Amino acid sequence: MNLIEKRLEFEEKKNIYESTKLTFKGVDTWDVYNCSIPFVKDGRTFIYGRVEKRDEWANSIVRLFENSGKDEWTLVPDSMIYQLEDPYIALIDEELVLGGTHVQKQQNEVSSFFGYFYRGKNPDKLTYFTTGPDFMKDIRLVKMDGSKIGVFSRPRGEHILKEFGSESLIGFATINSLDELNADIIAKARIIPNLFDKNQWGGCNQAYFLNNGLIGVIGHKCYRWKDESGQKILTYMNNSFIFDPEKNVASEEKIIGTRNCYPDGPAKMPHLPDCAFTSGIVVRDDGKVDLYSGISDAEQGRIVIDNPFAGYTIIS
Repeated sequence: MNLIEKRLEFEEKKNIYESTKLTFKGVDTWDVYNCSIPFVKDGRTFIYGRVEKRDEWANSIVRLFENSGKDEWTLVPDSMIYQLEDPYIALIDEELVLGGTHVQKQQNEVSSFFGYFYRGKNPDKLTYFTTGPDFMKDIRLVKMDGSKIGVFSRPRGEHILKEFGSESLIGFATINSLDELNADIIAKARIIPNLFDKNQWGGCNQAYFLNNGLIGVIGHKCYRWKDESGQKILTYMNNSFIFDPEKNVASEEKIIGTRNCYPDGPAKMPHLPDCAFTSGIVVRDDGKVDLYSGISDAEQGRIVIDNPFAGYTIIS
């Protein structure tokens, strides 16, 4: 079954128990999208959001917001401004790690982009500590047993396309300390096989250490197509899989959300009406999960779905 057939099957059988958008206060008319998952620090609930004007591209910042109501988030005054896109967070040995994409420009044209990483215990003022490889987005960390930290990479480029037929893949490596995280370690991460067919691509958006030494991955999976008018469309879908780091094998891969699962809304560009860029999940008291996702590069959504890791225990 190809990816489009899998999507059609998902759409027919999906169970979406709640679907809504997040609202953000304190940023005037700027869009907030492609956020981190919500997290609790010192009894307060926060989220990092990508903040950008609707008519601009590759000109975003990341800001910290605090929960101020159901699906409502308010800018934390005087919190640090990060020159990043698409933030994510991980809790590593009591330190909060913020990662995101830093875009480099020359004469207002994008010349490269890198993963930047910040760490600390105060979410409104973290300290930069390392950079990922050139032209790599969506690098993710997860705390494992003992001192081990899992590192998910997202290699891309002509060499990846030529060798694997995919625009980007997912790799995995381990380190023993945040002090070991660097571009070379990330670039040499071992490719996880059989995740993408030809002309597909994707990445890890949030990782969860499970019982039995396994890792639950919430990610995105993508492909291109043309609509009836001939407009090229980028489809981004929310997906999940179970990863065995000892065997370097992914299993139980499935679609868990599409743009259709979230409320209707505007798209930043004509080719993005079918884009759901995954943030991650938060387990609810009722056993289901809140799945957070950027939608069409303009807004942030939340849906309630069955736990994609049912039968496993999330340890960190």
